[in-house]
Amino acid sequence: MADGTAGRRIQSVLFMCALNAVRSPMAEGIARHYFGRSLYVASAGVRPDEIDPFTVAVMDEIGIDLAGHRPQSLEELEDTGFDLIVTLSPEAHHRAMELTRTMAAAVEYWPTFDPTAVQGSRDQRLDAYRSVRDGLRKRIVERFSSQK
Repeated sequence: MADGTAGRRIQSVLFMCALNAVRSPMAEGIARHYFGRSLYVASAGVRPDEIDPFTVAVMDEIGIDLAGHRPQSLEELEDTGFDLIVTLSPEAHHRAMELTRTMAAAVEYWPTFDPTAVQGSRDQRLDAYRSVRDGLRKRIVERFSSQK
């Protein structure tokens, strides 16, 4: 792999997006659900905001409770020694690349649609969040299953 993780087992991963309110909490919850015994997982945002209620709702549909998620910035993280940083938005990717100047972490950019941009009925908006959730779940399971 060109990401710097070839040949070594990932033991800790940080998911980053802009606000730590939608995409990165989804990714953190999914990764913990599937790989929490073998992988340390956290999430952060460049500019943290409150957890999005639609995020909580669609994650609850698959049995992952995010109601207690407290969005945090990189500066608020207790541990910053991650093997891998997965960025989900351009803003987060730029910030992660700055971080790796002083941190020995590999970075993978997974461009992920921001479902908050969808206008329409409640059902249309929820469908956008479900699509993001399902895409993240597929990618996370594929990426980390070989390490189980």
